[in-house]
Amino acid sequence: MVTPKAAQAQRFHEPLRDGDTDKRTVGCRHTNPDICSKNAMPSVCAFARADGMCLAPPASWSRQYRRLVELRDGKK
Repeated sequence: MVTPKAAQAQRFHEPLRDGDTDKRTVGCRHTNPDICSKNAMPSVCAFARADGMCLAPPASWSRQYRRLVELRDGKK
């Protein structure tokens, strides 16, 4: 059985969704959102925004985004 925290930790590695960019994500991609300084901020946090968009992804997200683009496009 996968716990909610383990499921959230896996989100960082899930394939890209429509709307993901190197600067924002659809849903939260933090592996531990409880320690995110932007957690629950209405204008920034995916958990607090009506559109579910995170405008403060992890610092490592831009590198992970490029990796996921390469995987999606079959370049590696």
